[in-house]
Amino acid sequence: MRNKILMYLFIFSALFTIFIYVNDKRILDSKQADIDRLQKELSETRNELENFSETSENEDYFGFENNEDAITYFENKGIDSKDLILKIEDAIISKNQAGKDNPLVPHAGMEGNMNINRIKVLNHKWIIADFTDGTYWGEVFLTYEVGENGELKFFPEKSFLYPRY
Repeated sequence: MRNKILMYLFIFSALFTIFIYVNDKRILDSKQADIDRLQKELSETRNELENFSETSENEDYFGFENNEDAITYFENKGIDSKDLILKIEDAIISKNQAGKDNPLVPHAGMEGNMNINRIKVLNHKWIIADFTDGTYWGEVFLTYEVGENGELKFFPEKSFLYPRY
């Protein structure tokens, strides 16, 4: 009788061990698949980040902040370039008035007033700005001058409206 109990106990232990092994193997395979998937996503994200930083460098190339010649131009005149960018943006945005089109936008508002939304100072002479009336939108290319007393003068050169779809 004792031998039969030991034999049943041994068979039960062997079956239990096989069950634990199969179950743990399945869990381990599932976790390994998750790890492989996450490593692939991480690799793709790193590649996107590298491409983004290269694109960002290319986009920032045409910007006042990265243009040493433009900064030097104003430094030689004794003008702080960082304050100048803020002053230019404030001067352009302040021309947006309720009930009137911005005078720097050469298009009349059709569905409202044409107002400038965003501005990018390209160098010591050029600015590009985005404008809209709420329905129609476009861009305007401006030139500017800084007078000896710090007075800003803006001149719209070219502009266009995007077609409404």
